[in-house]
Amino acid sequence: MQKITRLAMAVATALATAAVGTPSVSAAARSGDGHDRGSHHAVFVQTDNPAGNQIVAYRRAENGRLTQARTYDTKGLGGVLAGSVADHLASQGSLTYDSHHALLYAVNAGSDTVSVFSVDGDRLALRQVIGSGGRFPVSVAVHGDDVYVLNALDGGSLQGYTLHRGRLHEQAGRHRDLGLDPNATPQFTNTPGQVGFTGDGSQLVVTTKANGSNLLVFNLDRSGTPAHSPVVTNLPGAVPFAFVPNGRRGLFLAEAGTNAVATFTIHRDGTASQEAYAATGQSATCWIVAARSLLYASNAGSSTLSGFRTSDQGRRLTLLGNTPTDPGTVDAATTPDGRFLYVQTGVNGIVDEFEVNHDGSLTPLGSRTVPGGVGGEGIVAP
Repeated sequence: MQKITRLAMAVATALATAAVGTPSVSAAARSGDGHDRGSHHAVFVQTDNPAGNQIVAYRRAENGRLTQARTYDTKGLGGVLAGSVADHLASQGSLTYDSHHALLYAVNAGSDTVSVFSVDGDRLALRQVIGSGGRFPVSVAVHGDDVYVLNALDGGSLQGYTLHRGRLHEQAGRHRDLGLDPNATPQFTNTPGQVGFTGDGSQLVVTTKANGSNLLVFNLDRSGTPAHSPVVTNLPGAVPFAFVPNGRRGLFLAEAGTNAVATFTIHRDGTASQEAYAATGQSATCWIVAARSLLYASNAGSSTLSGFRTSDQGRRLTLLGNTPTDPGTVDAATTPDGRFLYVQTGVNGIVDEFEVNHDGSLTPLGSRTVPGGVGGEGIVAP
């Protein structure tokens, strides 16, 4: 418990210090455009504003630069976990793009709802607002016609839905309480961090962060219904936060307690075993994103991105170095071709733009201030 408390204090102190740091991208670069006006590629950013959650749509040019296009109300409220500085949801997957159905799912943590948008280029149309099945939704996972929402408060819970004609339908038999300690503090390190499917869609994985420091794996039956209780793999001191799939039954995990990235295999029985491990040497390593054979972990306390090259099906992780960002590095997204990376920096509500080079290094392109986006999380680049 003392170690977890020290971790929370270190994260909060590092983020508060970062708030007065020097941005990595100049104001001149931020104000430039250099955009191809004919591009229809997009990046969507969630503000998580408690006064009214919004999705800010950016048009992405062929050179990776962003131009703000439109802002869309989710018809819900953002939320703020106690103790958070730059990461008000303290989660990954709060804004999720469903490429199969061209839909965008956004959590409204302050309203206990999820908004569903249809996507057409950089344009959105709100189709539905539905209850999240719990308190304070923070993460959404989709595979085929199955969607799951992770709620963070009251001990955490999962709620499952099926998708039909662009609308979510709540399934009563797919609700699962996680049974975490609802009184553990501070909230931002003791709430669950992410829900996600394994690559083959047969299992759901939930990270508990400091509230147990566990990976919870729910095996799914043929209908997509989860087991009544998860298989628990304890990772003492790791504080598992966020992950991305690695093949059919693996994942790359960002560990906030050890400030590292680790490769895990999720076995058919739901147990998880570590295959590789590499430290970032940074502070508050929480979020992670993939670009081809490259990984980038966000270090909120250090205001950096750590790059890794993966090989041997993830059994080898090679640290490539660290790239500075604006203060409070949080959620990130890469384009489908892996050419560009966009990262939210929560202290000042800024999205930094990078080109991903073949050697894994990142070239800064500029940055964009997100209206109402201080502390916001949730970004996708379809």
